[in-house]
Amino acid sequence: MKRIVLLAVGLAAFATGAHAQSDAQLIEQALAAAPRRAAADATVVKWAADHTYTTIKEGTNQIVCYSRMDERDRPAFAVQCTSKANLARVAQNRRFHAQSTDAASEQALVEAAATNGTREKVEYGSWFRTMNGPDQMSAGIHTTISMPGATGAETGFPETRDAGGAYIMAAGTTEAHLMVP
Repeated sequence: MKRIVLLAVGLAAFATGAHAQSDAQLIEQALAAAPRRAAADATVVKWAADHTYTTIKEGTNQIVCYSRMDERDRPAFAVQCTSKANLARVAQNRRFHAQSTDAASEQALVEAAATNGTREKVEYGSWFRTMNGPDQMSAGIHTTISMPGATGAETGFPETRDAGGAYIMAAGTTEAHLMVP
């Protein structure tokens, strides 16, 4: 019995250590999503379970990067960068993601916040650059540009991906953004 308990404790310690990362590792991974010319001057934050963050690398530009690998249903490598002005929105998104069980229930939380006026604002024209994949080397990059309330009629961008280029997703809502192919 003692051997089984010792084995279980050992495996638990190994599993915890396997997922624990140093701040230096988190910084290096998070900055992978930053544009090359801006990465050295970007801020990196580490999110806590209560959706608050700690700055682990102070930057001098307006870019902030962070890991998303601790979130449910994310791939093994998942990092994102955006404008510092969007940190309250990111914290709210992380809270909604944690409180939901799937994409539909998460979307319901977003829509309820938009309806009742508690949806955190996103900086118009700011971008989100995300890298996702099984590992850093094979992760794909996805970029969106925030345009809350924007429509195709006022911007000239199509509202569907059918045209093959950039298009507005969620047009006319607080979630409207330009999808960059």
